This record gives sequence, structure tokens and C-alpha cells, in this order.
Amino acid sequence: MPLDLVTLRCLRDNYAYLLHGPAGTVLIDAPEAMPVLTELGARGWTLDAILLTHHHDDHIQAVPDIVAATGARVIGAAADAHRLPPLDQSVAPGDVVEILGETAFVIDVSGHTIGHVAFHFPQSGMAFTADSLMAMGCGRLFEGDPAMMWDSLSRLNALPGPTLICSGHDYCTANGAFALSVDPDNPALQDRLTAIAEARSSCAPATLDEERATNPFLRVADLRGPLGMEEATDAQVFARLRAMKDDF
Repeated sequence: MPLDLVTLRCLRDNYAYLLHGPAGTVLIDAPEAMPVLTELGARGWTLDAILLTHHHDDHIQAVPDIVAATGARVIGAAADAHRLPPLDQSVAPGDVVEILGETAFVIDVSGHTIGHVAFHFPQSGMAFTADSLMAMGCGRLFEGDPAMMWDSLSRLNALPGPTLICSGHDYCTANGAFALSVDPDNPALQDRLTAIAEARSSCAPATLDEERATNPFLRVADLRGPLGMEEATDAQVFARLRAMKDDF
């Protein structure tokens, strides 16, 4: 049976995620303690572990309070251990984490930061990508470069199409507006933005197939011509799009 997924709004526009199954409950990223602890209490769930994607404060700052309240163990990237809360288990890209009765694969998605990882749960069809692949967008390149981020997005784009992409923020408005500015004749994008507006809801999580159809950073092959970059590589087109989004 697939694990149950609960999406939690935290801070101003962050997401945290609870995954629950017969073997327990885990949290992916810890922006804020109160929404997490309130949800756990309301559902009568005990938190077993926290999976951390990267070191930015808005993804880790609530770890001490949540650990103090729940005793959960903390799992994060060895490459980021010096700037993460104390880890009970360090992982590296290519590792697997046996958790909740499933095997989670650790994927290197550096670019937004160096050492950023994603967690892919293939049995339940979910990937927790935080600030790498995002709904209709991707994270800013604070530490990595465009080639690095393109490699990371390509790894995520190789996952099965029905995989649910669980990203780290609700940037629907800004990402959707930029996507429409560079891909205005895309009917899938138009439909997605209409559905979001009518439902007055978030654009995440969404399937990888939906991101492939609407996310400009996964549509570089289709946007090469409109950008006048017919001879450019995919990585070069991505770099142009990322620079355009930074100035949007």
C-alpha cells in the first residue's frame, strides 16, 4: 500500500511533508515546529525520523524543537553535515534508506546548494525535491552553477512520469507567470494555471508528467526555437531560462 502523504504549509510559503504507513511516520524538512506537532497530535501519529534535503534555515530550523518533542532521529546528507543539525544517520547520493517499510533512494540535486539531496520513494511513487525541481520552476542557484542544476534536473526527469514531485515552496504565482511568459502557447500550462486559479489552491505536489508538460526548466527542447537558441545545448538553454527567471 502506498504511504499516506500530508502536505503542511509552514512559515510564509514553505512546505513540509509527513509520510505515514503501518511502520510509522517520517517528516521531510522542518521549517516550523507548530504545524508539524499539531498535525501529529491531531492524527495520533508518532514521529520516527526527519529527512533533511539541504541546509537552509527555512528547511531545518525547527529540527531541535521537533526532536525534543518527539525523539525523532535525523537523517541528512554527509556532504552537508557540517551545516545541518546533528545527524543520527548520514547519507550520500546513491545510498538507500530503509524506512517506513520502503526503500528510499538518495539523489544528488545540487545546484540551489551544494550537497542538496532529494529522496525518492518508488514504491509509493513520490519524490521530495525541496528547492531543486519545483512546481513550474526550479530553485535559484545560490551555490551551484547552471550545468550542475541541469544535471540535477535531468536525474529527476529520469524518474517515472507518475512520480509525485513534492517541492519545498509554494511559488505558484511567480513560477506560473514566468512559465507563461516564455511558453505562452502551451495549452497544458494554460489549463494548469486556470485550474489553480479556479480552485484557489496550490500547484504542488504535482506529477512529474505534469511538470514535464508545464515547467519551462524541463521543456528546454521545446523552448530552444522560441528563444532563438537552435544550436545551443540543453544546458545552455537552461542557463538562459534561469537567468531570465532571476531577472523576471
